[in-house]
Amino acid sequence: MAALSLALGTAACVQKAPPELVQAVERLDRELTAAQGAEFAPEEYAKFVEHWTAVRGRMLAEPDVIRLPWEPNSLVADLRKVQEQGTLAVSTATQRREVERQQAEARLTQLEERLQTFIGNLDTMGGRVVLGRRPVETELLAKQARAFFEQGQFSRAHRTSQQAATLLDHQIERLGNELGRYADERRVGTWRNMVAQTVNWSRHHRSAAIVVSKADRRLFVYRNGRAVASYPVSLGYNGILEKRYQGDGATPEGLYRVVRKRDRGDTKFHRALLLDYPNSQDRRRFQQARAAGLLPPKATIGGQIEIHGGDNRVLSETLGCVQMENRQIDALFDLIEEGNPVTIVGALGLSNAVSLALAELEQTDEG
Repeated sequence: MAALSLALGTAACVQKAPPELVQAVERLDRELTAAQGAEFAPEEYAKFVEHWTAVRGRMLAEPDVIRLPWEPNSLVADLRKVQEQGTLAVSTATQRREVERQQAEARLTQLEERLQTFIGNLDTMGGRVVLGRRPVETELLAKQARAFFEQGQFSRAHRTSQQAATLLDHQIERLGNELGRYADERRVGTWRNMVAQTVNWSRHHRSAAIVVSKADRRLFVYRNGRAVASYPVSLGYNGILEKRYQGDGATPEGLYRVVRKRDRGDTKFHRALLLDYPNSQDRRRFQQARAAGLLPPKATIGGQIEIHGGDNRVLSETLGCVQMENRQIDALFDLIEEGNPVTIVGALGLSNAVSLALAELEQTDEG
């Protein structure tokens, strides 16, 4: 009986640190690492680490002894306290991490939607050259923010999204400053008067005239004051802006005339209609800009602005001409005579491609 009692008593004894409790705390330690506890619950995480380190030190320092169930065991009590702290830290970190994930996702989604709208409108108005590499830099930042988000680096994703959004705001502001004239009622009114003058000339002289809308990239042919044809065109690489000097890639705006029809063999292009740019108004604007210090020191006013076919696209984009497909310049060539007016304007009305694109961009501008 004595031997049996001793065996039962020994079986009822416990070790100083129950393995299952230690394993539970170790599991919490791993979960905290995965939940980025140091970042999202720094105070709770610090308490857990401090107490867990102390308890582990005691476990290593004290010999593993056998205790009776009714004997006090402060180590177990401390382990349970550490377990509580770890559970709280994991819960807090997980909740805060989820909040930050949601905020980062919302910020990034908003950025990507704005950027998609921005790029679409930018291409519509031909404004990329105005901004240089900034749109590309913004797109790269957005992709970087998305990569951070997918890696679980929500804080970095949020910060990078904010950087991209700020850069986007600056670009929208720049476009408004550079292209706002397309939405300016007074400027558009001037353009419409120019077009009316040209159409009236066509009606009065019972002859052909050309009107080019830069915003809509469209060329209209009038005969006897009525539109008889319309063709899509492309402009200089910086064509949407006002032309200021030779080499700026901008397409000029004004009242011009065809001074020479250049057929095959007489032009580097398929066919071409040479305009009388620069005219007196162009020269006056050039001198005013030079006097105001708005031009490069060696800038010249240039010339050789044409409406032409598409055999030499690189040269046309450098000069800021109006370019058409070869079959379309063939049709135009037969309709136009030397001396016919060519009026190039920014837009035909306030609801033009550039003003509409700017308005949509301003609605997405976060300020």
